[in-house]
Order: sequence, then C-alpha cells, then structure tokens
Amino acid sequence: MKRLGIGKIRGLQQIANPDGIFTMCAMDHRGSLRSMIDEESPGEVNYEEMVERKLELCSSLAKYASAVLLDPIFGAAQCISHGVLPNNTGLLVSIEASGYSGDKEHRLTRLLDEWGVDKIKRMGASAVKILVHYRPDLELLASQQLNTVHMVAMECIKYDLPFLVEPKSYPVGNEINNPQEFAARKEQLVIKTARDVTAQPIDVLKAEFPADLDYRKNKPELINLCHQLDMSSQVPWVILSAGVDFELFCQQVEIACQAGASGFLGGRAIWQEAMYIDDARERVKYLSTVGADRLKRLTEIANRYATPWYKKYGVAIHKLVPISERWYKEY
Repeated sequence: MKRLGIGKIRGLQQIANPDGIFTMCAMDHRGSLRSMIDEESPGEVNYEEMVERKLELCSSLAKYASAVLLDPIFGAAQCISHGVLPNNTGLLVSIEASGYSGDKEHRLTRLLDEWGVDKIKRMGASAVKILVHYRPDLELLASQQLNTVHMVAMECIKYDLPFLVEPKSYPVGNEINNPQEFAARKEQLVIKTARDVTAQPIDVLKAEFPADLDYRKNKPELINLCHQLDMSSQVPWVILSAGVDFELFCQQVEIACQAGASGFLGGRAIWQEAMYIDDARERVKYLSTVGADRLKRLTEIANRYATPWYKKYGVAIHKLVPISERWYKEY
C-alpha cells in the first residue's frame, strides 16, 4: 500500500469535504471558455474578460464545493487576490498548457512555460492537476505521456503536494467519423488508461465515465463498467463531466459513486449555459441560483454513494499515516 506524506494528506483533506468525499468544481477552462464567450472569434476574448468570468464562477460556486480547480493564467491568483475563494475551499491548480502539440490523432501534453509544482506549492494551493490526452493503444505516444505524468509526480512528491491526473481519450482513424465505434472502444480505453496512469505515483485519478449513455443505457452494465474502472485504479478516483448536460452528469455521478468513485470534479455540466449570457448581472444570477443548485444536488448524490478517499488507501480517518516521535527530523 502506497504511503502518503503528511503534506499530501493535508492537501487531500483540503480538497475533500469532512467525510472524505470530493465535491469539486472545475473552472480552469481556457480555450473552451474563450469559444463559449465568442464562438466566432475566440482569439479576440481578452485577458480582462477571461478573468471576469473566472471571478464570477468562483464567487458564485466555490462556497458550495469542497475544492475548485483553476488555471494559473486567468483564475487561481486572481480569485485569491479578489477574495472570492473561501478560506475553507480547497484549491487545485493546472500545470499544463492549454491544448496539445502534435496532430489531432497524436496529442502530446505540454507543461505551461515558466510554471511548475514549486510555484503551485508557494502560492498556497492544495493540489496540482494535469490533463493528458491518452490512448493506451498508441504505445509510443502513451509512454511519452506517462513520462510527463511521472516527471510531475516526482516534483509533487518532492514538495509533498497531492497530484491529480485527468487522462482524456480521443478518437483516431475510423472512429473520428463514427461516434458509435468510438463509444464502444472507449469503454475499455478508459479502464486500461486508469490502470496505466495510476501505476504512476499519483494521488487522485480524474476519470472519464467509461461508457457513452447515448449507446449504452442498461444500468447494471454501466455499474459493472464503473466497477471495472474502480478495480483498475490504484488510487481514489472522481468522475469528470466532459461538458455533458447536467441531468446526464447526475446519472453518471450516481452510477460511478455506487461503483467506488470518491466523488466528482465537474465543470461545464454545472455552469456552461451561463457563459452564453451576455449581461454580467444575469450571468451571476444564473450561476448563483441554477449553478449553485446543481452543485448542491451533485454533492447530495456524492455524499450518499461515494467512497471516502482514504478508504481506497485502506486507512482509517483517525489514523491516516503512522507518526513517530522523530517524524519531524525524518520529514
């Protein structure tokens, strides 16, 4: 069983609720948020506009989440400096650059220039997050992506900060124009990816739902797939929303948590409609009513069904790591 450092434990406590369940809200979107704000010319959305949207999201929703995920460019420092991130809400910060290098069938994650685990630690964040595009069947590329994960994982061990990894599958070849074929393939891709990624020294897996509910609707089959995902993951895992509509995400969270997930890290499913509202007051009103209610509902589902993160590590909440008299000398 993996041993966690005291700093990682503290960070995991900060991003979970008191019962050890992750009820987290993602707002680290960059390219996709620009496209929501201005579909025609996303490149023209300026820094101030992006920061404004992050402040609105954080001030409206963070108080209902165990943690928020923010990006270093427009969100993390700005939400702290404007006082809109509550002191009892955990903070995860992204380390990767937006988008990917390579072509759309061979996607490579890049780390953001002049940014790293040391700075994330210094700013007082609770955890580090990376998104990696991942296909276990593209072995050379997969191994490059795992090298990147491993490199960041070692830095997180050095700074004793929790590390959350979000692998995202994507279609290649015939799957690109055949969504049903990709949906069928994705089930095992997500499960195999969990096995590969959690063999690295990471702390939490942010997993895709291992089925497409447009094509597979039988609940026992869906629970079985999520059980397979749970068995494949060596660390606690949460389910991501991937921009699906809210009602669908509720179903996914319930099924995943019944099968062993430790909660959710949802973004667009909670707040995307607000980003298409031009008037700032109307946007904030939507976020603080509809958005807040959605987050509360997801939290109720997770609290009812999810497995506390520490149980996945096989420890009890009152004894997460043995502490000796000399621990501070050896730390």
